[in-house]
Amino acid sequence: MPNPAADKARYDRATAHLDAPLAIVDLEAFDANAADLVRRAGGKPIRVASKSVRCRALLERVLAMDGFRGIMAFTLAESLWLAKAGFTDILTAYPSADRAGFAELAADPRLAAAVTVMIDDIAQLDLIDAARAGGREEIRVCVEFDTSLRLLGGRIRVGALRSPLHSPARLAAVAAAVAGRPGFRLVGLMAYEGHIAGVGDKVAGRPLYSRAIRLMQARARRELAERRAEAVDAVRAVADLEFVNGGGTGSVQHTAAEEAVTEV
Repeated sequence: MPNPAADKARYDRATAHLDAPLAIVDLEAFDANAADLVRRAGGKPIRVASKSVRCRALLERVLAMDGFRGIMAFTLAESLWLAKAGFTDILTAYPSADRAGFAELAADPRLAAAVTVMIDDIAQLDLIDAARAGGREEIRVCVEFDTSLRLLGGRIRVGALRSPLHSPARLAAVAAAVAGRPGFRLVGLMAYEGHIAGVGDKVAGRPLYSRAIRLMQARARRELAERRAEAVDAVRAVADLEFVNGGGTGSVQHTAAEEAVTEV
């Protein structure tokens, strides 16, 4: 069981000779957490989020473990930095308006092969094309799907407003536009269910609220599993996807169980 007092004493002894500010990582705990994520993923590869692991050495450590594959980077600039450091299979987590970054990506075959950019609107392809500055490398593209739960005919929305592409039909239309556009290759689909993966369902001292969260999340999981499967089928009809990314730390075991999802 966790023993914060003993851990603090151990950390204080280990860093007594160092000047603050400093940061430390308990590698035993780090490895144990990573192993537990692999167990929960049930054989599906885990893409590590660099937004949560802000240390290149730790990214190298976790990617050397069985069960982990690829990085989800925070920004396009960070994606390019990681690619220059030798990392591959880097997915930029959000759409970007970094024109200089797109120009660099389109001009370098090594970077273009390593980095996948995120979009949720065809207008973002126009921005990338305008930013190419003569670069002719093919840009790898992932399209983001809206995972939010909509109730009462859409009047109530549960979940983050991350993408306007909520229906499989709208997603497929954008996917078809990407697949048919010169200079781009559709390789992935992402659907992050933050209202399931990132919301705690056991809040201390609030049993009724916690139960309401669990009921909401159970309904959201059922609805999303069906809609996500339809969306993946619709997109695969226009492109041979390399990956379908979903889930987060709090929903790994549920998302990994979906046949349509290839990584978490």
